[in-house]
Amino acid sequence: MSIEFGKPLAPTPTPIPGLVVWDLPVHGDTRGWFKENWQRQKMLPLGLPDFGPVQNNISFNDQVGTTRGIHAEPWDKYVSVATGRIFGAWVDLRHGPTFGAVYTTELDPSRAIFVPRGVGNAYQTLHPDTAYTYLVNDHWTPTAPYTFLNLADETADIPWPIPLHQAEISDKDRTHPRLADVTPLPPRKTLITGANGQLGRALRAEYGEHPWIEYTTRHTLDLTHPDLPTARHWRDYDTIINAAAFTAVDHAETPTGRRDAWAANATAVAALARIATENDITLVHISSDYVYDGTKPTPYTETDPPSPLNVYGHTKAAGDAITATVPRHYIIRTSWVIGDGHNFVRTMTTLAARGINPNVIDDQTGRPTFTTDLAAGIHHLTRTQAPHGTYNLTNTGPPTTWADIARTVYHLTGHDPHRITPVTTHDYYANAPGPVAPRPTNSVLDLERLQRTGFIPREWRTSLAEYLAR
Repeated sequence: MSIEFGKPLAPTPTPIPGLVVWDLPVHGDTRGWFKENWQRQKMLPLGLPDFGPVQNNISFNDQVGTTRGIHAEPWDKYVSVATGRIFGAWVDLRHGPTFGAVYTTELDPSRAIFVPRGVGNAYQTLHPDTAYTYLVNDHWTPTAPYTFLNLADETADIPWPIPLHQAEISDKDRTHPRLADVTPLPPRKTLITGANGQLGRALRAEYGEHPWIEYTTRHTLDLTHPDLPTARHWRDYDTIINAAAFTAVDHAETPTGRRDAWAANATAVAALARIATENDITLVHISSDYVYDGTKPTPYTETDPPSPLNVYGHTKAAGDAITATVPRHYIIRTSWVIGDGHNFVRTMTTLAARGINPNVIDDQTGRPTFTTDLAAGIHHLTRTQAPHGTYNLTNTGPPTTWADIARTVYHLTGHDPHRITPVTTHDYYANAPGPVAPRPTNSVLDLERLQRTGFIPREWRTSLAEYLAR
């Protein structure tokens, strides 16, 4: 066997998305050879996913023609040859447009391949005493969902160097289904918490009903329960969108509210952050304009330091800081959320219809965020794999006040906007029966970073008109 020595470390993409062949530098002399089989620090900058291997396996094969496969496992694997030579065949068995795509090549100690989850792999030995080794990023379990393809499938039409009737094949591998009968391996799951809330319902409408999308409420998944780390097989998940939160801003100023706000907005987020970090999951965390004190004279950017005024804001800022420790994270900072449920616009619509002329706060400035636009923006970031980090996400349009929004609601519903009386925050809450949390006077968020990703939220008055029409 001849090994090519001295090749530079280099990746070569294949027609199957994510399947990448790696040339490895092998250094040899009369004593033998040495190579760095997997080198994270060098390979990540060249495009190898930071796939987090947890197990190293070796397959030793006595005879030429030993053939194994075609197996698609629910984990990523990095395959290399320790000694000998193999012919490899890979078939995309994932749900999607490249289902059935085929790639073949030979591997020796100077070549390795990264095989993404759901791509079927098969190997045929071309030399006796061949051993190949593979790193995987999940522990084997008998309950793991596998997908298989028959080695002799006519559609894949793999050009085996040694005809299959001469090869050493297990009885089980001979009975795998043809491509037409294969059930594609679904993608890793997306978990959406808080599915019954305003944002949760909008996320359900945005993401739809699919086997790989899971919606939970606090009754089906308690984020504060100590058993959360074992509540799911978390390696099956790719993304967690945490739409569950404590949002009763004034109640958070009470002893029980303070406890509940910290439990939902910080403690639960910490538990999800640990799970996301340990299992290579993207964590999407919903933040708030309330992490700021509102004294800045210009719109807040993602790099402005938090300075919350109230308990709710402190708990949200804590959740932000925790989420920022997750390698794959999106912190979505939003404001004045309006969706399917009890909210300011619905209240104004009801008051207008009942002939009531309300006092409305006119010294807080910001932009509303409609949950349909918020959900669409989150989906855009996760679908396009935008750079991880913090993004401001509200509707666009001129900054406004609650009183101006109320006037617009009255106007669009056919009522006189002059029925709205503007008042200060102090006067509005002057006779409040319970504690009142201080609010930021400036909640305007700068949207430039979000827009650079290609997502332009709708103007808030357009979304308001559509919301009222529904």
